Parts: sequence; C-alpha cells; structure tokens
Amino acid sequence: MAELVKSISYDQSKIIRNILRIHVPDGKIDCDPTFSTGAFYNGTGIDRPELRFDIHQQAEGVIEADARHLPLEDESISCMMLDPPFLATTGKSLATGEGNRINRRFGVYSDEKSLHQSYADMLREAYRVLKPEGILIFKCQDKVSSGKQYMSHVFVMDTAVETGFYPKDLFVLLAKNRLVADWQAKNQKHARKFHSYFWVFQKTDRRIEYV
Repeated sequence: MAELVKSISYDQSKIIRNILRIHVPDGKIDCDPTFSTGAFYNGTGIDRPELRFDIHQQAEGVIEADARHLPLEDESISCMMLDPPFLATTGKSLATGEGNRINRRFGVYSDEKSLHQSYADMLREAYRVLKPEGILIFKCQDKVSSGKQYMSHVFVMDTAVETGFYPKDLFVLLAKNRLVADWQAKNQKHARKFHSYFWVFQKTDRRIEYV
C-alpha cells in the first residue's frame, strides 16, 4: 500500500515530491523563476527544472529574468515552482541583527503593498505561460509587521482565483526552529510563525468557479 500523503510535514522536499506525485503526471517541474541556489532540488531527489530564472544569478545555468516578465511563450510550460520573497520592511533590521541574515538571503520589499503587488504580478505571468490545466506550486508565508497580521497565504489564494486558478491543494511546512531577533522575543504580541505554505494551483479556463 502506498504511503498516505499528509497535508503537513517538517520536510520541504517531501512536500514537493508529494505534490508532484499527486498533481503532476510526469513528476517534473518545467520552470522555476525564483531558483536562487536551487535548494529545492540539490540532493533532494527532485529533478532541477530545465528553465531556471532569477533576478540575480546565484547558480550555474540560471538566466537572469524577472518572475513578473519571463522570456517564455504563452501556454508553453506544464508546471512552475514559485518561491518569492516574503519579507517587507524599512526598519533597522535591514542593516543589522538576526533579521538581516534573512533579508540578505531571501530579499526584501519596502512594504507589504509592494510585496503583495509583486505576488499578483507573478500570478498573472504564471497564468500566461502555463498550459491549460497547468500546475503552479507557490510557496508563501504569513507574517506580523509593526504589530499587524498579514495573512499572505489568504491574499495569494484570493488573487490566484481572481486570476483564473483553481486552488487544488494546500500543504503546510512546519519548522522546528526559526531565527528570532532579541527585540522580537522581548516585545512579542503575536504567536511566532513556525509554518509556511505550499499552494497548488491549477490553471482553468475561468469558467470554473471556486466556492
């Protein structure tokens, strides 16, 4: 009997392999416009996409391109992976402290409005280049900023549906440890996020309504 696929895991690679097993018939990711150093693929048993892009090249074989404006033809790929930045701040953590380690590694936007606008633009571009019924895997994370909750995974789903995607599945990646700055621990007002999400969206012809 095959192992039951669960919606939660501490293992990011296992989540991706399960998504491919259930939702991608050939088990392949065609394109990753946020490839970075290829952590999703290096030593994980997941094949690296043939089409690898990023704003700045950090690994061999990666073409510099913006995930919002890809050098691809309409309806040309079957499966895309997106792991965009999830941070937005203009605070002093940009320059110092533990927060800066995250900022340097993943990138950061000036505010949540700009961050979410980028997500919306990426979703529209993914819709353009995916074939009918193509699959988009979108990793995102909620956050608290200046005492305010930002449920980014809800924004991503709502925007994806408006764009023409069907939210086919949702996986939760649990974290045993997270970087926490001293000031965050001393001034905590909300539960610390120890999870992120992998949305699985399928491109539709917009006649399918999500209820």
